[in-house]
Amino acid sequence: MKYMIVTGQSGAGKTACVRYLEDMGNFCMDNIPPMLLPKLMDAFDSTTTRYAGVAIGIDVRSGEFFDAQTVSNMLRELSRLGHTVEVIFMEASDDTLLNRYKETRREHPLCQEGLNLAEAIAEEKNRLQPLREIANYIIDTTGMNSQRMKKALKDTLGSGQKETPFRVDVMSFGFKRGLPRQADLVLDVRFLPNPFYIDELRQHSGLDADVRNFVMDHPVTTAFMEKWKDLLSFLIPHYREEGKHRLVVAIGCTGGVHRSVAIAEAISAYLQEQGYPTEISHRDMMIEQSRWTNPLEGGES
Repeated sequence: MKYMIVTGQSGAGKTACVRYLEDMGNFCMDNIPPMLLPKLMDAFDSTTTRYAGVAIGIDVRSGEFFDAQTVSNMLRELSRLGHTVEVIFMEASDDTLLNRYKETRREHPLCQEGLNLAEAIAEEKNRLQPLREIANYIIDTTGMNSQRMKKALKDTLGSGQKETPFRVDVMSFGFKRGLPRQADLVLDVRFLPNPFYIDELRQHSGLDADVRNFVMDHPVTTAFMEKWKDLLSFLIPHYREEGKHRLVVAIGCTGGVHRSVAIAEAISAYLQEQGYPTEISHRDMMIEQSRWTNPLEGGES
């Protein structure tokens, strides 16, 4: 089991680093009293559950339980005993840390000792020096926003990490029952020819070959699908670059039975051909079809 100790200056991005490592499939804990490390490692080494690794945040927030030189010596000893230990040290310039604390209006942990913010930053840097000296990775986040910080973490720590696989959820729905709140992209296909008005197609869904062919073979649909595939091919890599792991694409028609179902199935098939793990669902299809059994109910779909 690999153990990643995330430490460094307060406000430099330790929490972002822990969250990134968690997204990569690691078991993560933050603000752990250092004296618990040996027992934690023994516990994880004896478990049958396999993780990509274990990331543990340790820093001055532990107060009297934290001494950087003692922690440094402990980590060296744990490595000597056979544990795979890597130290990730997060830092930033004094000006960057001052600005971040002013923006968030949070209090630096060492301000509780009667120090002002500038003094606390300087004192923490001095106390952490023994850990910085043994760090495997030193990541400077000076001047970085959250997206640039995530990219820096990926560039530095991405090698060998198991990244959460990107997935696309494609769903059909009917506008008459409202928009799906979880959707990232909503596509309205009510401009396409409607099988509801064809007597022999009305009682079927977009899963049936006759309905699917009616929708997909229309010249408007053909042109539309080419443009939509091109847009998805452009968007998805950018979503992934921004750190998104799940994209929900919702396709809507009036009732969610005919056009949206056929288009959703076609889009799902296309994405799978492009190598994206895809899940498909039809939110309103069964509900709407069940209404057709009652002659007093019905409606355009």
